[in-house]
Amino acid sequence: MSAAAPEHELRAPSAATTSGRKAAPGLRAGERRVPATAALPVAGELCIGADIRELSALAATSSIAEGKTVAKADARAVSAAPADAVAREAVAETTVGGLRDSAATALVAARRAIVDPDCRAPMVRMVLSADLVTLVPASEANPGRTEGGHRAVFPFGEGQAFVARRRWVAFAEPELAQASAFLELLAAAEQNLAGPAVLDRPDGTAVVLRLGTPRDMDAISAVHLRCSAKTLFNRYHTGLRTVPRKWLHRLLMPPRGTSLLAVCGRDVIGFGQLISQRDGTAEVSLLVEDAWQRQGIGTALLARLAALAEAGGTTELTAVCLPGNSAMVRTAVRAGLQVETSPDDATVLRLVAARTPRTVSGSRTSLCPAPRAAPASSGRE
Repeated sequence: MSAAAPEHELRAPSAATTSGRKAAPGLRAGERRVPATAALPVAGELCIGADIRELSALAATSSIAEGKTVAKADARAVSAAPADAVAREAVAETTVGGLRDSAATALVAARRAIVDPDCRAPMVRMVLSADLVTLVPASEANPGRTEGGHRAVFPFGEGQAFVARRRWVAFAEPELAQASAFLELLAAAEQNLAGPAVLDRPDGTAVVLRLGTPRDMDAISAVHLRCSAKTLFNRYHTGLRTVPRKWLHRLLMPPRGTSLLAVCGRDVIGFGQLISQRDGTAEVSLLVEDAWQRQGIGTALLARLAALAEAGGTTELTAVCLPGNSAMVRTAVRAGLQVETSPDDATVLRLVAARTPRTVSGSRTSLCPAPRAAPASSGRE
């Protein structure tokens, strides 16, 4: 795909600036050049019903007609049939809105899809300039059926996939990559990993997962005081009853990492850490106070930490677990992670996504199971 014209900002010229301005070579008075690549969406009509080998935009211009800015795009389509190699050439006319380039189109479509999730399929169709896009169960998507590049499948969410078709020209690799990135953006926006997530318990108690800040130092100190010696030993592998003040900031704002808190009311009832390692993995650790253990808090924390790691490009987590302590193994399995023991160190667990990990969205998520009722207060004598 080549653009014969230099790229300029697409902006409607005013009557004052066009009346006395001399037209550039090859242009009429009042016209200006715009990116030729922007002409492809409106030039697709050239190729309907034909087996097209090549589609290129030769030029695109904008001008004012009857008080409205109108864009014209010259396009060239070459047939794939050797006996019919004659190029079709025509001029497609559209409004300036139809001449957005691919990047601007994707941004506009992302905004609309985030505001209204029901229009995701039409927005994917806009990004790909496809004829048809449908959302189907993943079991029915058949990704191996490409129809010569005229059909593409994009997994989305849990058990779903978008199927795109375009008959006038095959999908190009850059287009497929852009559509995949577009859907990854929608998935990240839906999870809202940077925002809080509310976990609804069967008894109506709400637990909020959110990132830790330095203002949580007192709450982090308090949760350690409510933990038993066994819980603290399983987390820190050493005997301690109080956490030194200088540790608290590193727990909340770890170097090369982040902390995630589980908060009920004003109390921090548990927290986890995600710390990037030099080998491309990330180490996770969890602490849940005794009164809230075995109620899904640790599973929710680990699932969201895994989603945060994946959003940052990390797919393998590690955790240090004392021999005989199977709590982390059970928690990882419930969070949708596959657990493997490191061949070099039996105390190090490798946690890899066995399937799409259980995600905790940025709005509200049911917290199940809850084997026992929530304590009346997170404090203990």
